[in-house]
Amino acid sequence: MEATFDKRRGDSLIQGFGKTIGNASVLLAIYFLLNIALRATLPHSLELDEAEQTFYSQYLLAGYGPQPPFYNWLQYAVVAVAGPSIWALSIPKNLLLFLCYVFYGLAAREVLKSPVLQAAAMLALITLPQVSYMAQQDLTHTVALLCATSLFLFAFFRTLERPNVLSYLVLGIATGIGVISKYNFALMPFIAIAAAIPDREWRRRIFDWRILPASIVALTITLPHLLWLYGNMELASAGTLSKMVDGGEGNGVFQAAEGLLSLVITIVAFAVLPLVIFAAAFRRDFLRSLSAGDRWTRLMERMIIISLVAIVVVILVTGATHIRERWLDPFLLVLPLYFFRKLEVAGGDLSLGIRRFLGSVPVLMALVMVVLAVRVAGAEYIGSYTKLNVPFADFAKAMTNKQRPALIVASDRYVGGNLRLQFRDVPVMISGFPGSGIPADAAAERPLLVVWRGRTPKDAPMPADLSNWLKNSGIEPDEIGTLALPYHFGKDGDTFALGYAWLERK
Repeated sequence: MEATFDKRRGDSLIQGFGKTIGNASVLLAIYFLLNIALRATLPHSLELDEAEQTFYSQYLLAGYGPQPPFYNWLQYAVVAVAGPSIWALSIPKNLLLFLCYVFYGLAAREVLKSPVLQAAAMLALITLPQVSYMAQQDLTHTVALLCATSLFLFAFFRTLERPNVLSYLVLGIATGIGVISKYNFALMPFIAIAAAIPDREWRRRIFDWRILPASIVALTITLPHLLWLYGNMELASAGTLSKMVDGGEGNGVFQAAEGLLSLVITIVAFAVLPLVIFAAAFRRDFLRSLSAGDRWTRLMERMIIISLVAIVVVILVTGATHIRERWLDPFLLVLPLYFFRKLEVAGGDLSLGIRRFLGSVPVLMALVMVVLAVRVAGAEYIGSYTKLNVPFADFAKAMTNKQRPALIVASDRYVGGNLRLQFRDVPVMISGFPGSGIPADAAAERPLLVVWRGRTPKDAPMPADLSNWLKNSGIEPDEIGTLALPYHFGKDGDTFALGYAWLERK
């Protein structure tokens, strides 16, 4: 039995954005253009990931630290052409998110027969908070991961259903980009292979000769970073492991239990919104579909189960106690598509359910944009400030009202990235990056401005590691000061502090 659509209900429905993937793409293009415009209207201070990208865009390196370099390379290319700006940050991010939805729609076209369900599955990514909200708020590497995962799902499903050389090559491209986007993606090819092997026909696709050129393409894309990773494994893994594991030693059994509980909570948090929306939209049809299935639903079930088992193994081996939702992105991104395939297999008239579901899409889109705006513009009433509320443009103007720096040394990437946005033609360095000390030619630049974050408006001593780093480079600042300025959209009296020091010309 196949899903059907009542003509009286369906005609009015599919004339809109739910008719085809192409129509849904138009809606999404408008949505992401609005997100770009929204970001441009908010204060031109930077979120943490935005600041990191702005700072790192000065350098083209094989590796930058605990995150793979694909997004850094993309940002470097954009900034090299257009210079650092809010536009240079928001356009690539929203383009990747748009492509994430498009590739997901193409994956749905391989799995679903109905064009209406294909378009609905494409738009269903908006029900995943990690994709719809968190990616817009302040994520970069994860945005690249989402795009690569959607491309991988499309290429993988296409290769299983209609294999050709191109589908295998796209699979290799997606794998290579995914691995250098986020390290957790490296599990995806093995999960996909393990999930496909039980099916006799699909098993032949895995052991097809065309998998060899696909592997060569993936290796070629990842090789420069893999060579860097070989000599910098500790630097690449330390940041992620510190986020996963508590500071204390603890009991191994309790650590494992805490990690497994964290995984369960994270899965629930990831899946609860799409579950609620699907259940509310399709009601009895959704409940009935839970017992339906075919080879596609079984494939996706195996992919999800194998990935979760792999994460459990990671928890037990590493002693991880904290699992974040975004770490599940490549493994659970298939969830909306899985739900729609089960609905299609279960059959019945889905017209009313689709109408309800598609009606929720613009509501969710509007809600995301409202929350993004209100969290900044309503900070005075919410009682907490985002990084966009910090008045970096005012800081830059106040600190440099008498002279312009030839070189800026910042305490961290957040400060460094924000200052690079304000002084686009001035090089910015941070303590310990890109080297253990300031190069002699850079240290000779004058005037040199050193900037760091203050703990309170009246307490902004230079951090010890920054002070020691400067001394090791032969630099002794002449003038040290503190600035405390009011937040954008802040309450009277609420300020953010920066400490700064000048090294003048001799």
